[in-house]
Amino acid sequence: MFTVLGTIAVIWLAIVVLAAVFQRQLIYLPMGGEAEPPAGVAIEPVTFETHDGLTHEAWLLPPDAEPVSTIVVAPGNAGNRSFRVPMAREFVARGHAVVLLDYRGYGGNPGRPAEDDLVADARSAVTAVTARQDVDPTRLVYLGESLGTGVLSAVAVDEPPAALVLRSPFPELADVGRSAYPFLPVRTLLRDRYPVVDHLETYDGPLLVVAGERDRIVPTRLSEEVAERAGADLVLIDGAGHNDPALFTGSGFVDAIDGFVREHLPPAP
Repeated sequence: MFTVLGTIAVIWLAIVVLAAVFQRQLIYLPMGGEAEPPAGVAIEPVTFETHDGLTHEAWLLPPDAEPVSTIVVAPGNAGNRSFRVPMAREFVARGHAVVLLDYRGYGGNPGRPAEDDLVADARSAVTAVTARQDVDPTRLVYLGESLGTGVLSAVAVDEPPAALVLRSPFPELADVGRSAYPFLPVRTLLRDRYPVVDHLETYDGPLLVVAGERDRIVPTRLSEEVAERAGADLVLIDGAGHNDPALFTGSGFVDAIDGFVREHLPPAP
């Protein structure tokens, strides 16, 4: 009996040690190599320098006319910015300019991802975007997707947008980890915290939470908790899971964000 329990304890301890050592490899899942823009899509590269002297690139997709807003998109933890082009095009079709960020280590950007660096990089990107002549800083919108909700909720504390949209947010990243690995002491082990709700305590601008009704990766209840604790508007997309097209290009998703943004933008000059 004791031998069996001892073996189980050793195996569990080994798993804990591996999870602690390789946790960032579990969190961040970049696609290697350069991000390739799709043919036939109007995309303008936007380069900026990070706080530690790296050169990063984002993509700007402009509308045909004066933009309703400029939406800065911070993605989830996988792929690269080329995966978000179809979503960006839906917003462009509704009159918005869209800036697609990529994290360090993603889409050809140098560096290794970690929470503090990702937040600092996003701040640098926002500074570069708002300095452009074709961007009205009073009509800047943040759209954070999953992991990106932790990034842009932090940026919104010091550089509040005209509106903040969080897609599939969590109160803090440990809540997602505990859901996926209930047998591990995730809260104790985790180095990158992404405390979304804590950031939102000091953000008092317009806030929309959008989530899939059947999200199993960031369980829907976590996004609902964020909305409740932050006093945000909440839109649930029927039947949608975390990576379903309905949460990228679905009309219910895009129209809800478009309508919310238009409602809360300042009057046009």
